[in-house]
Amino acid sequence: MRDQWATSPGDDLHLDLRGPRLREGLMEALRDAIRTGRLTPGAKLPSSRTLGADLGIARNTVAQAYAELVAEGWLTARQGAATRVATRATTAPATTAPMPVLRHRHVHDLRSGLPDVSAFPRAEWTKATRRALAAAPDDAFGFPNARGRPELLTELAGYLARTRGVRAQPDQIVVCSGVTHGLLLLAEVLKRRGNPEIAVEAYGLRAHRDRLADAGIRTPAVPVDAEGAVVDQLPGAGAVLLTPSHQFPTGVALHPDRRVTVVDWARRTGGLVLEDDYDGEFRYDRSPVGALQGLDPEHVGYLGTASKALTPGLRLGWLVLPPRIAHAVAEVKGEFDLHASTLDQLTMAAFISSGAYDRHIRAMRLRYRRRRDQLVAALAEHSPSARVTGLSAGLHVLVELPSGNESAVVQGSAWQDLAVHGLAAFRHPAAEADRDALVIGYGTPSASAWSGALTALCRVLP
Repeated sequence: MRDQWATSPGDDLHLDLRGPRLREGLMEALRDAIRTGRLTPGAKLPSSRTLGADLGIARNTVAQAYAELVAEGWLTARQGAATRVATRATTAPATTAPMPVLRHRHVHDLRSGLPDVSAFPRAEWTKATRRALAAAPDDAFGFPNARGRPELLTELAGYLARTRGVRAQPDQIVVCSGVTHGLLLLAEVLKRRGNPEIAVEAYGLRAHRDRLADAGIRTPAVPVDAEGAVVDQLPGAGAVLLTPSHQFPTGVALHPDRRVTVVDWARRTGGLVLEDDYDGEFRYDRSPVGALQGLDPEHVGYLGTASKALTPGLRLGWLVLPPRIAHAVAEVKGEFDLHASTLDQLTMAAFISSGAYDRHIRAMRLRYRRRRDQLVAALAEHSPSARVTGLSAGLHVLVELPSGNESAVVQGSAWQDLAVHGLAAFRHPAAEADRDALVIGYGTPSASAWSGALTALCRVLP
């Protein structure tokens, strides 16, 4: 048996030549490639000279094999043209394995957690990519540093200080592929230090709890009320994960007294406060509340992402960490070799430095504010029993419903081909149900789909 690679322009062809007779072995190898679909109808084969040189056999042997396969109907050949697989050649039967079930795409989508991805600033991003490539040093195209590219770390440190009040030096920042990735890195460090527990808010993303549980981290629940997380009796966890600027999904801000309380807890116990600032750029009724991290950079870690401001498809996030833990997190990240794309990091740095990021956020802030106002007005007109609560901020609202209506409305929405989440989808298993509500994301629809989604929502509300 002789395994060989035959190359033709644009193709690599693996042929398994069997038996001592080269011509018969080549013919059977080509038949097998056609039967199994590796050579599809119409595919061009190498010239007899090229194939013979690649396989180390005589050109005439290849030419004779081609001629016989043409006669059998496997190949076609014309004077002055390439030899090709015949369009009626026998190929492998279609597989009988079941196709994977694709998630149904609803006509209207008001699920939370996504921005309007149709508004991604393609032209500005392309310009930033060109600038980044032109300015990139040669070492940028080698193996990446676990912390991230220094160009992005520097830009992030300045941007976060200016817009969110975050206090950090570039060497306190670790670039990751999103908040969930950052949490897993932190979880690994906490486990190695003997603190396999991160307390989480009673309402929050199930995906975060599930991934932490998969990583061997316990996630006790912290109650949430009208003033945010109840932090005066935190469990003896190594860390607590909060959304203080805009609690997800209830939409309230952590009361100033509680901000001080949780920082005092961290100082007293040596614990770590993890601040998920998932949509901190989007506050509509006044200037955004500054990051909790600014109160005590030694005990509060800041988690940010480009997912809400740009697109989750970019897979760029960042951790701003106390110096006592930043190096350990970077080391863990290096062990797992999960690095964000260097080109995306360089482009993001150029995007921020040019002011394009600020301009995009201002434009999206105006768009989302209009949508929120339209949503609140439509609900007041068509469903006065539904009450919008929480801050005028972010990309979602909490709509409280009359008791006993949540599951019926979610089911009715599915019948109307409207995707929407009930509050129960975000409740910690250990937390008691205290209200019926919908979590409505108004960022997800494109501009052309927004009015239709709003109309569909009004149809299903009581």
